[in-house]
Amino acid sequence: MSMLNACRVFLILSIKVLTTNTAETYSVKALLDYGMMGSFIDKNFIQTRQINTQSLFCSILVFNIDRSPNETDQISKVVDIILCYNSHSEWMLLAVSSLEKQNLILGYSWLKDYNLEVD
Repeated sequence: MSMLNACRVFLILSIKVLTTNTAETYSVKALLDYGMMGSFIDKNFIQTRQINTQSLFCSILVFNIDRSPNETDQISKVVDIILCYNSHSEWMLLAVSSLEKQNLILGYSWLKDYNLEVD
């Protein structure tokens, strides 16, 4: 196991996602991944629920854990949602990506701001 992988922290959180365009609420199991910098929502989750997205002016390259470019995906869309966890609610802008096994990933930036509520 590499040193990078040995430092990763994973946790599954039960959260609610409220769409800003239709005010629909979805219960989601979110992966909290300390090793990810950003927060992401699955492309299929967005498409099947017809949640509105916004296109980015320029696509953002996605990098694998070994820092090599991911050849199958670029971030070209974002979605704004209200994320509800316990008694905390906040507006978030999430990058839309193919996540395969997860519907939502919350990264280090989210954990840094709300760590006390997760502990």
